[in-house]
Amino acid sequence: MATRSKPRKPSVAKARGVFDLAAYLDSTGPARVEYQPGDVAFSQGDPSGDIRYIQQGTIKLSVLSHAGKEAVVALLGPGDFFGEGTLAGQSMRIETATAVTAAGVLIIPKEEMIRLLHEESGFSDRFITHMLTRNIRIEADLIDQLFNSSEKRLARALLLLARYGQAQPQRTLPKVSQETLAEMIGTTRSRVNFFMNKFKKLGLIEYNGGLKVNHSLLSVVLHD
Repeated sequence: MATRSKPRKPSVAKARGVFDLAAYLDSTGPARVEYQPGDVAFSQGDPSGDIRYIQQGTIKLSVLSHAGKEAVVALLGPGDFFGEGTLAGQSMRIETATAVTAAGVLIIPKEEMIRLLHEESGFSDRFITHMLTRNIRIEADLIDQLFNSSEKRLARALLLLARYGQAQPQRTLPKVSQETLAEMIGTTRSRVNFFMNKFKKLGLIEYNGGLKVNHSLLSVVLHD
């Protein structure tokens, strides 16, 4: 069950006139909520009025069709925002956010977020970078679905979860089920299981106290 921390005295977010993003996010200007695996941060159709920032852990965003079919649209980690639609006038959540691992999330009210974006260039730059990165990822996901095989889509999803190409990649992935991976790439669990076994035999991934992704998995994505 999610637990909300009590507010502490906010730390100073500015040093020598420069907005200190880390200091602000680590302060209790925004409320911090602790989620356990399986906890729902918000559900599709809930009222929307704040933006969330992940300090630690992994959050899954999913949508449910009218026919009851679920699709995973993103797995987010530390440093990511979610629930940004409220800034564009969305009155209800269009997706469900669920903790995949234990997670610490800051809740920033819409009015406070707007103030920060208008008054603090450091925060605004960080948020714009996040949104541009998400937009590029969404476009790449669409191209991936249209043109690539399920094997390539799975390899790309694993590399993205491992944050391959970023400053601090993580070879050991958060605990993600094969069902979730199947929902992410638009295929069946049996196909995911088949390709995961294939990747393991080729030495592209390892199971050793968790799933580890080797850089050699990139060859599957790059291979024509």
